[in-house]
Amino acid sequence: MLDPEIVGSVIQRCREKKGVSQEVLSSFADIGRTHLSAIERGQRKPTLETFFRISDALGMKASELMREIEKEIGR
Repeated sequence: MLDPEIVGSVIQRCREKKGVSQEVLSSFADIGRTHLSAIERGQRKPTLETFFRISDALGMKASELMREIEKEIGR
């Protein structure tokens, strides 16, 4: 089972690596900033649609973002 805290921390790390604020990423992904914030804190799980929107907004394929999550799970 996916740990929402791991998913959120990986999304946050990728966002910060790109130098993008939550406000900008949520706008590019067409989701609310508070929703993105809850995902990054592990309080909400993104739907598949939201996951694809976030990965696209980060300039990544969804499979690349998932690979980063899988790496973190393996640690």
